[in-house]
Amino acid sequence: MSLSVSTEPVRIVRHPDRVVELRLDDPARGNALDLGTAEALRDAAREVAADPAGAVLLRAAGGSFCVGGDLRAFAGRGAGTGAYVRAVAGAAHAAIQALYDLPVPLVTAVRGAAAGGGVGLALVGDVVLAARSARFRLAYTAIGLTPDCGASWFLPRLAGPRRAADLILTDRVLTGDDAERWGLVSRSVDDERLDDAAHATAAALAAGAGDALRAAKALLRAGDGDGLRHHLAEEARSIAALADGPRAQQLMAAFLAARGRPKADGGRAAARPSESVS
Repeated sequence: MSLSVSTEPVRIVRHPDRVVELRLDDPARGNALDLGTAEALRDAAREVAADPAGAVLLRAAGGSFCVGGDLRAFAGRGAGTGAYVRAVAGAAHAAIQALYDLPVPLVTAVRGAAAGGGVGLALVGDVVLAARSARFRLAYTAIGLTPDCGASWFLPRLAGPRRAADLILTDRVLTGDDAERWGLVSRSVDDERLDDAAHATAAALAAGAGDALRAAKALLRAGDGDGLRHHLAEEARSIAALADGPRAQQLMAAFLAARGRPKADGGRAAARPSESVS
């Protein structure tokens, strides 16, 4: 029987097959990262790291994995914008580091939108599965910001510097199949198979030769933990500095205003997860 621990809007579910599931559980907001959610993710990641069992599964409830920072929480803060963004980034980065440093395999399951910080969160896994219809979008430059959550650290290592620059600078969107071809995910699967495939992968790892898997992962990550830690600090400094500037604040306000304009049919554009893209 699975044991679920609620850390709203993030949950920890301990399964009897020694898989520990870390679940983003705020689907109505596209699992967006405001300060409360980022802090909940940090605390849950640290709790999982203290007792990770045989393998960890990171996934999300609802139609989106994580749409990134919550622009509605960022906007309208004026001179306090940078400090707020830095606090969100700091909490999210602590979660990224805790997940990266896990001694056991981490499997990530990505469906729907992985945007902004959600991209870095997706890529922290050792084995990353994506639904074919998943959409990966960095989105930072569209609102005058720079990447956080390790995206600018993971992408060059996974896709190479040219493709990383393409994704970050041009706001290009990749599907799950594209992400597999580019080396961002381990494999893409049919949408309806994603949850079962991800859990089966984590369960197989949890049932494997634990000592060997831990040692192999340590070899794969040798020397990289400090590099990621320093890079996360620089990402947080950069995004916070830009968020304090008038250009980024104008772009964020314009982005949100565009999402709220009346549609041609006379209805209002619904608030969508893409309102959170950093």
